[in-house]
Amino acid sequence: MQHLLSLKDYSKAQIEQILTLAKDLKANPGKYADALKGKSVVTLFEKPSLRTRVTFDIGINRLGGHAVYLDSQNGAMGNRETVQDFAANLSRWSDAIVARVYDHQTLVEMTKYAQVPVINSLCNLYHPCQALADFMTIAEHHEDLSKVHLVYVGDGNNVTNSLLLAGAILGSTVTAVCPRGHNVDAQILKEAEALAAVSGAKVQVTDSLDEVEGVDVLYTDTWVSMGDETPLEQVKEIFMPYQINQAMLDKTGAKQVLHCQPAHREWEITSEVMDGPASFILDQAENRMHVQNAVLLTLINRDIH
Repeated sequence: MQHLLSLKDYSKAQIEQILTLAKDLKANPGKYADALKGKSVVTLFEKPSLRTRVTFDIGINRLGGHAVYLDSQNGAMGNRETVQDFAANLSRWSDAIVARVYDHQTLVEMTKYAQVPVINSLCNLYHPCQALADFMTIAEHHEDLSKVHLVYVGDGNNVTNSLLLAGAILGSTVTAVCPRGHNVDAQILKEAEALAAVSGAKVQVTDSLDEVEGVDVLYTDTWVSMGDETPLEQVKEIFMPYQINQAMLDKTGAKQVLHCQPAHREWEITSEVMDGPASFILDQAENRMHVQNAVLLTLINRDIH
């Protein structure tokens, strides 16, 4: 049995297999209409969600399966009953557990007691399903991911961490451009650098776009992560130089723009860019469903390949 807590636990071949399956799911949905027939997946949410909840729910339905949504009930898991008991009980009824949680350790604890695959749909350190959807979207326009330079600008967060890991495994060049004091996790960066040394990828972190050349894809996220009550106005001065706008596209030469959403228009990205020809943001959002279905089929229906 395999889980998906972080992409660092997956090989290049495994990730490429998921991306290939996701593309086929998108192109030929009828082939998979009964792929999860008779299967039930619990989707557990400690945090609010639009894309994650809807894409898993509708995606599972399209595979002939049944999604069971659980909210945080009385707060974070472990308060009403232990994570151990959550995992043990859910394993008796469901075929997989998808969990969107505050703390990565909740997922680690869950895998100790779950008898079914656990899929990380977001935590404080990683967002693997998002990164898979991102690279699927990039791969739809770039045949060779090893020749792609993805530049993330803004707050170093769980999405940034997962982009660095995914790029490092797949052989891409990934640059994170973050203001000082808002950098990526140092340990995860070290892990990405080690993976890049094996694949031939290049991962790097800087606080200046002036050092960045040969950009194919620009990517950003909200400046304040979910759960952080800091007002955007309070960080505007720090982050505004990192806003994705037409001037940044012109300067970097990027032809593709991504944003994992929710987006704060005119803050981290302008509407001109978000609604413009370089934006593949809605393709990216749609691809969450296809790549998540590919993950589910890979982990639940292991004969799908």
